[in-house]
Amino acid sequence: MLDLTYELPKPKVIAGAKHDWELVIGMEVHAQVSSNAKLFSGASTKFGAEPNSNVAFVDAAMPGMLPVINEYCVEQAVRTGLGLKADINLWSAFDRKNYFYPDLPQGYQISQLYHPIVGEGEVLVELGDGTARMVRIERIHMEQDAGKSIHDMDPAMSFVDLNRTGVCLMEIVSRPDIRGPEEAAAYIAKLRQIMRYLGTCDGNMQNGNLRADVNVSICLPGAYERYQETQDFSHLGTRCEIKNMNSMRFIQQAIEVEARRQIAIVEGGGKVEQETRLYDPDKGETRSMRSKEEAHDYRYFPDPDLLPLEIEQAWVDDIKANLPELPDEKKARFIKDFGLTDYDASVLTADVESANYFDEVAKGRNGKLAANWVINELFGRLKKDDKDITDSPVSPAQLGGVIDLIASDAISGKIAKDLFEIVYTEGGNPAEIVEARGMKQVTDTGAIEAALDEIIAANPDQVEKAKVNPKLAGWFVGQVMKATGGKANPKAVNDLVAAKLG
Repeated sequence: MLDLTYELPKPKVIAGAKHDWELVIGMEVHAQVSSNAKLFSGASTKFGAEPNSNVAFVDAAMPGMLPVINEYCVEQAVRTGLGLKADINLWSAFDRKNYFYPDLPQGYQISQLYHPIVGEGEVLVELGDGTARMVRIERIHMEQDAGKSIHDMDPAMSFVDLNRTGVCLMEIVSRPDIRGPEEAAAYIAKLRQIMRYLGTCDGNMQNGNLRADVNVSICLPGAYERYQETQDFSHLGTRCEIKNMNSMRFIQQAIEVEARRQIAIVEGGGKVEQETRLYDPDKGETRSMRSKEEAHDYRYFPDPDLLPLEIEQAWVDDIKANLPELPDEKKARFIKDFGLTDYDASVLTADVESANYFDEVAKGRNGKLAANWVINELFGRLKKDDKDITDSPVSPAQLGGVIDLIASDAISGKIAKDLFEIVYTEGGNPAEIVEARGMKQVTDTGAIEAALDEIIAANPDQVEKAKVNPKLAGWFVGQVMKATGGKANPKAVNDLVAAKLG
């Protein structure tokens, strides 16, 4: 169920010359399964290998070679389905999708049309303005990826790299529940986040490990609500599919461009043709690739070389019992256990590595203080150095050590920042560094009082001014901190200044 503490976001409205139009978007996300071997062969899935070096006989469609399903890929698909709160089908089957792929040697793709391994699920997509939409998942099916055609190595010939051929993909098909470009990007980001937590897809869009086909249509206000009531697609406009999008920024741009193209056609008295299109970011336009095929165009039929896939409920239950804590649950725990704001919890759970890092730092410590140091000091410095949390020079134990020294009043906040810089650049144990370099905070009120008395004696005029205007007492605090090399306990200094100046 949708968390009712969130409001539903309003649909994106685009003004045409004659009407206001709303967007309706559905997405087919292709996620490469994190697995060392392909779906039907033992060939490696390693990215960046020499062309055609990760190819088994079955990938190359050599005569007599039969596919053998990779159990781990099935497990990863089930794990993904469970993470999306989806139904797991204990009986599923593979089909042949007959379509000419120049970079898929057998001339057809093994996929799942009629009986996918995962059924209906859902994804809660939160937007930055505090609204959220539940996007329904229609299905997840497994299929093999195609290879890659290369056209820029020779002016007269094209080359084919079959390294990706047969790599396992999960196609995650949504209902047309997304209502704008920002929602579409947020949906992709949430899917990516969940799969990275699960370890089922690394979400690397640059390498093509996560890419999306975006279906866009337009409708007049009120039409989508009628579709929701009846589930009759005729209330929605004709959809066009924008193929192979692997950038969240380009996805948003393409949706906007395609919607305006469709509006211009309809308001001009024309009819939008259902087709597959490509987005050209340089020209800022979508262009026709081919007419949109339906299932019958592919002449699907059950793959004769593969038996139906039957899995046991006990196996599914075991996978479910061992799922990691997922982003929404982790965020809720951070807010509840550590008293974090929604924003801070969102930042810390944005990726699994950051969340795990914070978990270690905050264990047994003040959660708000830990969050402040992780987000502001560590993340800020990593961003400055263009580093990822996995490359952090400061371990959770080291940062925890800095926080422990603050909590015990051994060092002040200012000294802590100097200490953090030393640990970041040089490494070492924070407590030992403080001891060796004499960085401990001065808590001896006698020593602080002696320094303050000297400053008061040397500045009688400033004392009189401060007695008239108490705000000027801060000058004395600053002078004491300067005299003690910044090591004096700030609270003790403030208390003594207030007492001395009345």
